[in-house]
Amino acid sequence: MRQLEELIESIAARVNVNVRGAGMDVGPLLRRAVPEDSFSMYYAFYALTSHHPLYFRFEDSSLAGTYFLGKCDVAHSVLYKSDIRGDELKERGTEVDFEGIRIRLVDDEIIRIRNSFLVKTLVHNSSKDPESPEVFKILNTVALHYANIHGTNTEGCFLGPFSTVDLSMFHNCVVGDFSYVQAGDLSHETIGPGRVWIRVRGKFEFDYSFPEGVVEKYVSLDPEFRLQGEFVRFLSERKEDFVAIYSSVQPEPAAGVPQGSFVSPYAVVKGDCRVGENVLVAQRAHIEDSYLGTGANAQENCYILNSTYEGLNVTAHGGKVIHCTLGRKAFVGFNAFVRGREDARIGVGAESIVMPHTIIDAQEPIDIPPKSLVWGYVRRQADLERNRLDLDELAGSRDLALGGLRFSGHGRLFVEAFARRIEHILEENGAYYDGRPETRGHAQKTQNVSFNILQPFLEGGRRGMYPRVAISDGNTERFRLW
Repeated sequence: MRQLEELIESIAARVNVNVRGAGMDVGPLLRRAVPEDSFSMYYAFYALTSHHPLYFRFEDSSLAGTYFLGKCDVAHSVLYKSDIRGDELKERGTEVDFEGIRIRLVDDEIIRIRNSFLVKTLVHNSSKDPESPEVFKILNTVALHYANIHGTNTEGCFLGPFSTVDLSMFHNCVVGDFSYVQAGDLSHETIGPGRVWIRVRGKFEFDYSFPEGVVEKYVSLDPEFRLQGEFVRFLSERKEDFVAIYSSVQPEPAAGVPQGSFVSPYAVVKGDCRVGENVLVAQRAHIEDSYLGTGANAQENCYILNSTYEGLNVTAHGGKVIHCTLGRKAFVGFNAFVRGREDARIGVGAESIVMPHTIIDAQEPIDIPPKSLVWGYVRRQADLERNRLDLDELAGSRDLALGGLRFSGHGRLFVEAFARRIEHILEENGAYYDGRPETRGHAQKTQNVSFNILQPFLEGGRRGMYPRVAISDGNTERFRLW
């Protein structure tokens, strides 16, 4: 395992150089982030479909338990049980608009990961960097447990557990535990734990921070760098449900799935579950005793238990929904934790938005009216007075302060931006599929998928490392190393 140990030290040194202004030393953390034996216990796997360009290249890396789709190039990195999804990468010849400037891609876009350590991290979507639109870069970056890197180039960054960076560009930044940031191009910024910050310059800014002590209750690292808190306890109680799936080279597909829907064989579906038409359940989702209505989706690392989705519902990456009823087109954002109880059920009204990184942990029944925006920390119905706005009211607002939230700019633009994004997600996932090719989305395009595995070295100095591999369909003459 000598080579893997040297690789981890090399990554730690590179990241420390980039975040030195924050006074961090990531070395001790990386040495303990994953048990040593785990690197050689799990296979990596990649998906083949007729709808996604085929190119994978892995060099001098450890890939334990990681899933790949689309065009991915990984070198000198450690990826542990991560999801690298390239299903929305742009194709050669596509024109993209960056603030009114049109740029035509000269190659297919590719996800390129270099000198990085990602632990149970989701990487998804396409680059927002106008300087290199063909390459979605993750360079000299550490992302800890259940972080999301979504459409965001990262260079020299540290992301704490359960954090999300979204549709932005990050250079030499530190993002604290359970923070969500979508704020454009950031450099040398330190984002504290539990901050939800959305900014579009000249249009609007949403800025909220959790009350002191709340984030630590749900997620933190102990002095030995072990993950702890309510989120971890919730996940640990269900960890064994995935063992049987990942013990099989080709898991059995779920039964009784409608023709236009897709339930990944690498998802857990247990108890009394039903899915409607055009439903997508991604790998590593966990569905138990729940109903997902037409067009609903459960993205990676989602947990949906004892809940009912009326249809066209989005549960973004890492969202957890327990003992809830979601009205039509209700949205639950990244890593939101919406936990009702058998005697304290949560109702989320139609067309409501539960903001990313919201915690609703019910101590009594909670009813969220239709067309609501909800954020922050909610435990009782009365908490909604400081953590909820009617979307129509927000659309008519310019600047406001409510509890820990500070909102400035045009409320209408904020509401419209969220509505467009929800529609984009539904369209991309195939929620509106009607039999025509142009309405197909992920739920339809990934039905005929084959999964292929890669195994690590099991002994010697390369134990835990993976062999150098390049996989393509033979039509990669235009591929260049950027």
